[in-house]
Amino acid sequence: MGETMSFQQPPPPPQQPPYQQPPFAAPAPPAPAPGWARKRVLVPVGALILIVGIGIGSAGGGGTEKTSAAPAPTVTKTVGAAAESVPEPAPTVTVTETAKAKAAPKEEAATAPEGKAVFKVWGSAPNGVDITYGSDGTNLEGSRLPMTKTLAVDEDSLYYQVSAQLMGGGDVQCSVTIDGKTKTGRAKGSYNICSAQLNGDFSGGFS
Repeated sequence: MGETMSFQQPPPPPQQPPYQQPPFAAPAPPAPAPGWARKRVLVPVGALILIVGIGIGSAGGGGTEKTSAAPAPTVTKTVGAAAESVPEPAPTVTVTETAKAKAAPKEEAATAPEGKAVFKVWGSAPNGVDITYGSDGTNLEGSRLPMTKTLAVDEDSLYYQVSAQLMGGGDVQCSVTIDGKTKTGRAKGSYNICSAQLNGDFSGGFS
């Protein structure tokens, strides 16, 4: 029994290699979003950009004068009833009156006593009138209008006359009467002369 028993120790366990951190790997790209998802993102982004642009334009254009023209006025045309219902305007009547000539001064009655010569002047003479009357042997001056003068008739006289000259305007008449025979005259305006005359005849009367 003298054998020596030997014990063999089990071999040591194998050593694990030291821990090494695996190299960094880039993340895998995300899977592309489906088409409807991209549209849902792009539409709000586009609307936001449009709103921001309008706000910037409004802020920038605040100091400038608006050049846009005012809107044209709206014209409303009302069409009435048929033309037959519109009353026609009353016709215009023009009346033309012819001016009447101014009536001549009324002639006074031509009367004279037997053997007398009567001289008369009447009418209107605003600026005055120069009157003379008588026979071929006398020259007398008259007075203001109306005037009536009487003289005795001389059968040897050649004539009896009366005249009246206007002094710048008027309308006068004159007459001379002997034995129922009368001669008259008239003058109107300016410096015209009214004259009336009876001449002696071979019978001793006047005409």
